[in-house]
Amino acid sequence: MTRILHALAATLLLALAFALPARAAIDIVPVTSPGGITAWLYEDSTIPMVSLEASFRGGAALDPEGQAGVVNLMTALLEEGSGDLDATAFAQARDDLAADFSFDASRDEVSVSARMLSENLDASVDLLRAALVEPRFDADAVTRVRGQVVSNLRSDETDPDAIASRAFYAQAFPGHPYALPPDGTLATVADLDAEAVRAAHRAALAKDRLMIAVVGDIDAERLGPMLDRLFGDLPETGAPLPAVAEPATAGTLSVIDLDIPQSVVVFGHAGIPRDDPDFIPAFVMDQILGGGGFGSRLTEEVREKRGLTYGIYTYLAPGDFGALYMGRFSSANGRVAEALGILREEWARMAEEGVTEAELEDAKRYLTGAYPLRFDGNERIADQLLGLQTAGLDIDYVNERNDLVEAVTREDIARVARRILDPDRLTFVVVGRPEGVQATN
Repeated sequence: MTRILHALAATLLLALAFALPARAAIDIVPVTSPGGITAWLYEDSTIPMVSLEASFRGGAALDPEGQAGVVNLMTALLEEGSGDLDATAFAQARDDLAADFSFDASRDEVSVSARMLSENLDASVDLLRAALVEPRFDADAVTRVRGQVVSNLRSDETDPDAIASRAFYAQAFPGHPYALPPDGTLATVADLDAEAVRAAHRAALAKDRLMIAVVGDIDAERLGPMLDRLFGDLPETGAPLPAVAEPATAGTLSVIDLDIPQSVVVFGHAGIPRDDPDFIPAFVMDQILGGGGFGSRLTEEVREKRGLTYGIYTYLAPGDFGALYMGRFSSANGRVAEALGILREEWARMAEEGVTEAELEDAKRYLTGAYPLRFDGNERIADQLLGLQTAGLDIDYVNERNDLVEAVTREDIARVARRILDPDRLTFVVVGRPEGVQATN
């Protein structure tokens, strides 16, 4: 990022540190362009800068059979030249405008992030449009970036965290796009060419799956036409989205041999979709069980009392096409078996007993107090607003969320814990050479 953007970001953080706590509500406005493209706008002229976050639903889940990693490769090539500009000229034009663009692909989406100075907004939007609508996908750029992806994939072959995550998803979603890593495999990426990348671009970047959030020094009147200029020339529809799958977590334990002193453990089972009415109680429950760091039960029992790990955590993973409740930790090979036993006990205890009033109040206090910190800059505000859209939440959720957390009762958590937590289906992938741990599949 340029020095100018760093300075502006620092200024904005200071301003928001004082402004946000005193603000009763964040005023988010839906804006629809003349061409029918909708965005959520939070106008703030504190500094002359605009942040944009956009998401194209589908992401790597749209990879055709035998081409795992092609959407990821396509996304990595969006800044490698567009229109009349090759990769070097594009980078120079972006830097001259003091703009910052980034593109990413996950299992669920292709995401676009942009930060642009108000004085250069029109030219920056035109450049970003060229990257999205007119990418060149030159053969030499495809070869170079594909080589970078292959290098990363080779590194992942010896990375225990990557090995464990990939194996868990492969077991949880057999025959589904989630079973394959978003960045592909060595076998599939090696065969990807410019033609495959162009097809992935047409499939993934379409207006029927587009969501947008804009924050900063721009009003609704100017934003509407800008949306059409930026996204209007994309295809109306993309490739069909995959079906939602129920995770096939059957309570098994897999051991993948790797000569390392500490084993890595990934665990989990089916979770809860983000738009489920029980998601907020589940979110509070997770904070208490394993998502709350040093305040969680698992940290207390596995790390603090017994010293079995440096860290253990859980998290809700409500993917668009399949929801999981997951966690991970690492432990010395000789202590993995004990850690697994404690984890299973705590999983069952939460399902059977729920939480105490003190635990619930501590979790609420933390979650409501930490929430405003998610809005400490244009980019983070835009990211939060986009996240609400992709989760299918109402535009007023940002102002209602803490009230929803405060309304959670012990009875809510007991109900949700019984519904979600299933010790018999808790599935483990262990990478390392754990002692006294017997694989069951």
